[in-house]
Amino acid sequence: MDRLEAMRLYTRIVELGSFTAAADDLNLPRATVTHAIKRLETRLGAQLLQRTTRSVRTTRDGETYYGHCRRLLADMDEVEADFREAATQPKGRLRIDLPASLGWLLVIPALPTFFARFPQIELDIGTGDRFVDLVREGVDCVLRIGHLGDSGMVGRRVGMLQQATVASAGYVRRHGLPESLAALQDGHVAVNWVSPNTRRAEPLEFMVGRRRREVTLPGCVSVSGMDAYLGCCEAGLGIAQMTRQRIAEGFKTGRLREILPAYPPPSLPITVLYPQQRQMPARLRVFIDWLVELTAAQC
Repeated sequence: MDRLEAMRLYTRIVELGSFTAAADDLNLPRATVTHAIKRLETRLGAQLLQRTTRSVRTTRDGETYYGHCRRLLADMDEVEADFREAATQPKGRLRIDLPASLGWLLVIPALPTFFARFPQIELDIGTGDRFVDLVREGVDCVLRIGHLGDSGMVGRRVGMLQQATVASAGYVRRHGLPESLAALQDGHVAVNWVSPNTRRAEPLEFMVGRRRREVTLPGCVSVSGMDAYLGCCEAGLGIAQMTRQRIAEGFKTGRLREILPAYPPPSLPITVLYPQQRQMPARLRVFIDWLVELTAAQC
């Protein structure tokens, strides 16, 4: 019998005033109860109970110990009740990190539906494209776009994002619309995207049937932030590739034109990463499940 069980047994003996009644209440053999109390008194180095043929009374030490047991057991019961409630009605704070563009365009506008379903969960949201050390920074999960290296984190793919190759209307008036990948390399320039993690410029990518083709174009500007990437493209500084959610407004207003739609860029996976743990908190599990629903509906 562990210490917690012995404490619970002791409090029932005191409350019921009988070893036999406590044994019956806890469905334990009478001999087990007697042996457990003897071991408890030996471990504490104090006599807790005075036994007579008719009754059981606490000693002064036993009364003090009973008060401590009541408080500790009540606290333990409250903690366990909180966890049982959290399993059915998740609550608590989650620290999450989202790519800025995906956060503003997809996740944040849908958050009212999440809070309507889980009103007792609080979200602490960071946005950016930088590398986040989840363990060191105390972040519960991050949402990332694109193919990821081995980070030691658990990854769950929650959706895919379609991309398009685009340029501003002004750029198209000056340079024309290329009709093939070969024509793309004849006088066209790009806004070069630099990975925030590797610090290397990434080539443009196109799907030709099931094959992936890379095209590297010169350019006068390189950026590592999505807002700057879109801004430079809309300013006519070159061709860019972005998710369709990010450029939907530019298509609608006519600021952007699609280039080579027959050879679209490959779709990008959306992955949620979180530290490996024996038991995932309910609040994290329902948030990830909600992300899966959200991306399935909108991507």
